[in-house]
Amino acid sequence: MLAEYLPTLLFLFVATGIGIALIVIGNLIGPKRPTAEKLSPYECGFAAFEDSRMQFDIRYYLIAIQFIVFDLEIIFIVPWATVFRQLGVLGLIEMGIFVGMLLLGFIYVWKKGALEWE
Repeated sequence: MLAEYLPTLLFLFVATGIGIALIVIGNLIGPKRPTAEKLSPYECGFAAFEDSRMQFDIRYYLIAIQFIVFDLEIIFIVPWATVFRQLGVLGLIEMGIFVGMLLLGFIYVWKKGALEWE
């Protein structure tokens, strides 16, 4: 049984080895000429002007959560669509409930104004 996992483990070891080797070779062979300009923080083409702990608008987080929710929706809907005929009416009802809950979340975010960017 464990012999079936040998190709996967071999792949992981080879991939990890290649990744580590590339990092080490890059650090050993790569040029090292640090200057003040290279070591300065880069922020949109001009010097940083505020503290990095500034507060973000809540709409930023709502958009991020929305992205995750709709990404997960696709992850669940694609496999469901491939076996739609085998699931029958019960599968259709369950997916309808799932999509309905996502629609309620979308309406909530829309009403909160997260989709209006200033």
